Amino acid sequence: MSGKQPVYLTQQGFNKLRGELHYLETEKQVEVAVRVRAAREEGGINENAAYDDASRELGFVEGRIVTLRDTLCNALIIEDTEHSDEVRLGSGVTVVENGSNEPEVYHIVGSAEADPSNGCVSNESPIGRALLGQKAGAVVSYPAPGGEVRLTIISIG
Repeated sequence: MSGKQPVYLTQQGFNKLRGELHYLETEKQVEVAVRVRAAREEGGINENAAYDDASRELGFVEGRIVTLRDTLCNALIIEDTEHSDEVRLGSGVTVVENGSNEPEVYHIVGSAEADPSNGCVSNESPIGRALLGQKAGAVVSYPAPGGEVRLTIISIG
């Protein structure tokens, strides 16, 4: 590893990012480079909207490739170990917000995999930090834009 901070990923997240990198390097980058060349041949590069758009997209693709390579080089895979009695990276956590009867399930992942709308919360997020290291039955709180939120941990899986 290169001395940078580790990037925590599940094996599934690592595989997804590796697949995205492969697609960008083998298909997308080539496709956009062809568009850049074609646009350049159509009328040079001055005041050529097609060239500008393709060049911008190529820059984005190349930037994403660099980011993905860096992420994958610094990846530490979150091991799927046996059930733990406390919340850790890779844990699924069922919680109930105080004042609610609706349980919610969160999966604690590294920041590169976070997808809160699908229940994957980063270990670096306020809720992730509040849950890490806690056990079932614990009441935790974290700051939110609408004020402090209190959760009770129902189970850890």
